[in-house]
Amino acid sequence: MSVEKKDFKKITTNVLQQMKRDGEKISMLTAYDFTMAKMVDAAGIDVILVGDSASNVMAGHETTLPITLDQMIYHASSVIRAVDRALVVVDLPFGTYQGNSIEALNSAIKVMKESGAHSVKLEGGAEIIDSIRRILTAGIPVMGHLGLTPQSIYKFGTYTVRANDEAEANKLIEDAKLLEETGCFAIVLEKIPAHLARKIAEAIKIPVIGIGAGAGVDGQVLVTHDLLGMTHEFSPRFLRRYLSLYQDITKAIKSYVKDVKSVDFPSDKEQY
Repeated sequence: MSVEKKDFKKITTNVLQQMKRDGEKISMLTAYDFTMAKMVDAAGIDVILVGDSASNVMAGHETTLPITLDQMIYHASSVIRAVDRALVVVDLPFGTYQGNSIEALNSAIKVMKESGAHSVKLEGGAEIIDSIRRILTAGIPVMGHLGLTPQSIYKFGTYTVRANDEAEANKLIEDAKLLEETGCFAIVLEKIPAHLARKIAEAIKIPVIGIGAGAGVDGQVLVTHDLLGMTHEFSPRFLRRYLSLYQDITKAIKSYVKDVKSVDFPSDKEQY
């Protein structure tokens, strides 16, 4: 059942929680630069994630692990300058919060001060709870991330669906409740069974945003470059491509190359 969309002028953490209470689904996409963020925000997206997926999408790395805190701040600063309405969430990259809550706090403060972002996102549950608590003491909003956590890819050894067995599913539920109790304003659930994601969303009061977690959660997030078909090698089941820009862009550039070579471009009307 669809719920009438309210015209929120500015999305905040409180607005997201109101949307959950009202049954209005939350839309979330990634952005890493000013131009893309400008378009995503103008289209009415609720949340923009400056994801550490920039490591893959923008820099071509195989995993999210290589991206640095300063690089995340660069991307976040570019996005913030473009945004009028959306809430901007920034991933804390690998190595900036695990195992050291003081370092986690310093990393989060650096992101907030230098980029102007609205909140940060951390991957993990009980094992990083001290870092989350310390960040929250500084008044910095935290979004959690459970299920498939790409920063732990070498621990898991695969990008397959998580929490298929009872023990891992139970831990996921416990971690979600712990993140809520600790003070996270929302949680991303990545690549877990739809029935489990729905159960978690119904069990906690904060918004649950899914990626590959079915329709029973409070919102959805995708990587914008995947949604637009700018990437073409990556085709998981949960991805819906709304455009095929890889083919369209390469076709346009081929036409440009042809026109330059044949001296068709620039024409008399395209010069001074």
